[in-house]
Amino acid sequence: MALYALGDTHLSLAVNKPMDVFGGAWSGYVEKLREGLSVLTSQDTLVLCGDISWGMSLEQAERDFAFLESYPGRKLILKGNHDYWWNTASKMERFWAERGFQSLHVLHNNCYEYGPYALCGTRGWFYEEDEGGHNDKVFRRELIRLEASLKAAGERKKLCFLHYPPRYHGYLCAEIIALLEQYGVEQCFYGHLHGGSHRLAIEGPSGGVDYHLVAADYLQFRPYRICD
Repeated sequence: MALYALGDTHLSLAVNKPMDVFGGAWSGYVEKLREGLSVLTSQDTLVLCGDISWGMSLEQAERDFAFLESYPGRKLILKGNHDYWWNTASKMERFWAERGFQSLHVLHNNCYEYGPYALCGTRGWFYEEDEGGHNDKVFRRELIRLEASLKAAGERKKLCFLHYPPRYHGYLCAEIIALLEQYGVEQCFYGHLHGGSHRLAIEGPSGGVDYHLVAADYLQFRPYRICD
């Protein structure tokens, strides 16, 4: 029994947008994911930190969901900025149930238990979202979602999963960091940063929160083992 995190699988099994075109670590990345995910057992939980599939709809992403479903264990999925297939939680859960995908679950305005921990999360916010004008309404909605997830955890120990990094060299999202610290989050896991951007990541403890980058190419497409 183990808890893992992995971000940015960028699967495209039914659409013509493979990541191999970026070369380097992304060359043959689906096979690397197959090998990396082979560590999962039926008792494990894997949190997928956004940018799951390039599909533009649930139907286009179905083969990518099936790929994830083929591995044992529970998978908790949160939204990334490229998850255009994302829909309401009820529609996603119904779509998965109708196709027999029993291991996939939405992490969105809620939390899940894992031993003594509550697993919380949302997409988050990033400077890219401010390009062309800061959308305060969308930003505040993300803060509300994160706080709703953290509140749902009650007094349990809290781990938080985001797609966007809440802090990195030259940038921080003060409002999100304040919520993590206010609710006593022990560790925060995030993705989104790829390739040369890995050097911008800030990992380790700050303000009582331990930060970890779990983007797939950063981890060589092997899920990060958090705890047993």
